[in-house]
Amino acid sequence: MKILKFGGTSVGSAQSIGTVIDILKKEYRSGEKPVVVLSAMSGVTNLLLEMAQKAQRGEDFTAQLAELETRHFDMVKALLQVQHQNPVFTRLKINFNQLEELLQGISTLRELTPKTRDLVLSYGERCSAFMISKIAAQYFPEAQFLDASEVIKTDNDFGNAKVNMDLTGLLIKGFISENPGKMLFVTGFIASNDVGQITTLGRGGSDYTAAIFGSALDASEIQIWTDVNGMMTADPRMVKKAFSLPELTYTEAMELSYFGAKVIYPPTMIPVFMKKIPIVIKNTFDTDFAGTVIKHQCKESSQPIKGISSINEISIINVEGSGMVGKLGFSGRLFSLLAREQINIILITQSSSEHSITFAINPGDTAKAKTLIEQEFELELMAGKLDELEIEQNLAILAIVGENMKQTTGVSGRLFHALGRNGVNVRAIAQGSSEYNISVIIAKSDLAKALNAVHDAFFIQLNKTLHAFCIGTGNIGTTLFSQLNQHSEHLQLNNGIQVKVAGISNTRKMLFNSDGIPLDQWRDELQGSHEKANLATFVKRMKEMNLPNCVFIDNTASPQPVEFYEDIFKSNISVVTCNKIGNSGAFSRYKTFKDTARQHGVDFFYETNVGAGLPIIRTLKDLMSSGDRVKRIEAILSGTISFIFNYFKDGANFHDVVKLAQDKGYTEPDPRDDLRGTDFMRKILILARDAGYQMEAEEVQIESILPKSCLEAATVEDFYAALRAEDAYFNRLKQEAEKSGKVLRYIGKLEDGKASISLQMVGENHPFYMMSGSDNIISFTTDRYKDRPLVVKGPGAGAEVTAAGVFADLINVGAN
Repeated sequence: MKILKFGGTSVGSAQSIGTVIDILKKEYRSGEKPVVVLSAMSGVTNLLLEMAQKAQRGEDFTAQLAELETRHFDMVKALLQVQHQNPVFTRLKINFNQLEELLQGISTLRELTPKTRDLVLSYGERCSAFMISKIAAQYFPEAQFLDASEVIKTDNDFGNAKVNMDLTGLLIKGFISENPGKMLFVTGFIASNDVGQITTLGRGGSDYTAAIFGSALDASEIQIWTDVNGMMTADPRMVKKAFSLPELTYTEAMELSYFGAKVIYPPTMIPVFMKKIPIVIKNTFDTDFAGTVIKHQCKESSQPIKGISSINEISIINVEGSGMVGKLGFSGRLFSLLAREQINIILITQSSSEHSITFAINPGDTAKAKTLIEQEFELELMAGKLDELEIEQNLAILAIVGENMKQTTGVSGRLFHALGRNGVNVRAIAQGSSEYNISVIIAKSDLAKALNAVHDAFFIQLNKTLHAFCIGTGNIGTTLFSQLNQHSEHLQLNNGIQVKVAGISNTRKMLFNSDGIPLDQWRDELQGSHEKANLATFVKRMKEMNLPNCVFIDNTASPQPVEFYEDIFKSNISVVTCNKIGNSGAFSRYKTFKDTARQHGVDFFYETNVGAGLPIIRTLKDLMSSGDRVKRIEAILSGTISFIFNYFKDGANFHDVVKLAQDKGYTEPDPRDDLRGTDFMRKILILARDAGYQMEAEEVQIESILPKSCLEAATVEDFYAALRAEDAYFNRLKQEAEKSGKVLRYIGKLEDGKASISLQMVGENHPFYMMSGSDNIISFTTDRYKDRPLVVKGPGAGAEVTAAGVFADLINVGAN
């Protein structure tokens, strides 16, 4: 025999009841006559409670009663053949008349006792189950209504009655034997005491009814039909990547349910747990879904955890003091007090020194608990043996659950790394010796971020999501968006990374979308945004969105974003930048950036500061990390100047070549930043610092390429005019080099802690002689590479390669 339980949403409309009938037809055709347990129609229990409370206050409840009657009568009219409707209307009308009399009594007395409240609420299930049994009788002649209060017997704890399992089991078996071959439609949630007074089974009562019948009848399976696809790896409202679990053990399901998974209530599983009866959670609105099977033992899984659960709002109380150390019975006294006063303890953690106990409770119980503890331990508080109680509110619990945790090393390490990297502070930790569950208490405001970060960390078959906030929509920014859009599928398949651009800003407007801005229409969306660009506001909004795995991408050449780097690091957000200003400013700021990023466990990647897309910074870092010592670095690190001198030959004009370089996007907005050596100086300076030298910008000796008139021009337009006027000067340099069979090269050198940049003429035997386009070249002479230097060569300018370098840095953040 199977037990099928249908929740309120499954019987809340004519369409959903039709689906219930179709599900039962399928069972019937396979030879099954299951016991069907039914909840009240969705919203009816709340409506009954509202009426009872109105009656208690002496207010009019007739509108709600009429609504209740109409909902049931409309359902009968829609689903029952006309010739069968009158007997059902009559029985339902009798129920509603009884309910009205009961409510009138409450109104007269202005009193709503727990016993009366249970009786009022029982009409939801009694009407629903009776009505659906009559609708089902059109298809199943064996259909029979059963009021569960006739067979489920409890104590007198109205509202949360305890079941007499032995007597209930005998009564259920007796009823079945007296009514063989029937398909029973049973009221969920309700029962009765020894004298026949209606009681209710509390939260999850209809599930409990199904479990009680399943246990009494040794059912082969209990199906809980609800409105979601079974138990999921996390709350899908907070974690969009959450997916349904095919199976769970009883222990895993109870742990997940206790910490917030609302699909099934833990105590309802106890009767079937004892008899090892499987529970299947299915979806009435997606009948093709196989369901989540909860059973005694599951197949082996490679996953260390099954799911992540949470409680959205809790408070913690910390009891601390020297008077607790070695004091026998202190914990018993504390928790017995709270138990007597019906205050539920959600989580407990105690220091090994016995100096403090921290426990979590519902926020509504905080004030009461504080008063009780202060009264109970008044003498200890006055004597200073206990400190003043510490209360923290606006907290949440996150719990990872899975039986595999006990045989998998590194689970807690992975949990705390995911939380720490995203700046989630852990207030308290609890783990039982069974290792089925690790629970942490965190700020409520961090819960969504923490759930997503931990979900990404443990379910490696899913793509990790990076949330990028990008400033700068010039050549590099635009090209980066194009590359991200073009290669998104490749990223997910080969790197397991999904990049969502959650924020974009240029100098005019800014745009935010936590679900990701579509990269094929970002221009239109940014243009249509009503938010004016403001860098401070952009950073503030980025932090307030509090998304997991955030990366701030600076694709500008402006000093303004650099002012926010330190604050961004302190918010546990990584920075990827092609902006050289930050790392080439004062050494103290460079060091602050590096130290702050390290202290907060985030990344600071700036590969494009030196060689666009070339792996120069990474190569230097790898050399030094492996213990090699850099003796000398020689380089051409300006793709712009490399391009200019590679094309400044034969009859070419210097002015025209510089303009060509700018048109191709190789130069800074003001080409003098390149030609005066400022940009090159920044690159050499950054290399020197990454090589371990505490060098300032003024220590780099620079030989400028440009005559004084060009340097002093007021605008870029004036600069080009001055450059044309100096044609003779540049032609002389070119002719002198050509006459001696050499070429002009602008070369930087770092040796013995000194850095310099100068224009040199090099012959064909020099490694920097053969250059083309905008190539950069760098040679590292080290202890290991002393006879033949390590050389890196390739394009060192252009939006495509620079954006590719930013892209690579972004992926490296994802890898971490």
